[in-house]
Amino acid sequence: MPSIEATQRSLSAPQACSLLKALSDPLRLQVLNQLSTGERCVCDLTSSLSLSQSRLSFHLKVMKDAGLLSDRQSGRWVYYSIRPQALNALQGWIKELTRSCETPASNCAE
Repeated sequence: MPSIEATQRSLSAPQACSLLKALSDPLRLQVLNQLSTGERCVCDLTSSLSLSQSRLSFHLKVMKDAGLLSDRQSGRWVYYSIRPQALNALQGWIKELTRSCETPASNCAE
């Protein structure tokens, strides 16, 4: 699947599906909300969300694989942040979907 950067203007259906799937879990939405204020360490996320590290790691992996998050390692800790370009690409895909669904049907030939 092409990267989100390569398709910034036209998100493919599989890419949109991957992002929507990553956003479809209530716990992952909580993670996204926690990251909306900026980069956070896994240790902070486990504490603020009251989750085990293994459970949180699973959800972070799903979000990262979808292209929604980026991470960086510093010492023994991993820091996560939202990739705004992924949200922008999804927003553009939804806008295009909205525009196309407003197109009236052509007359049927009888």
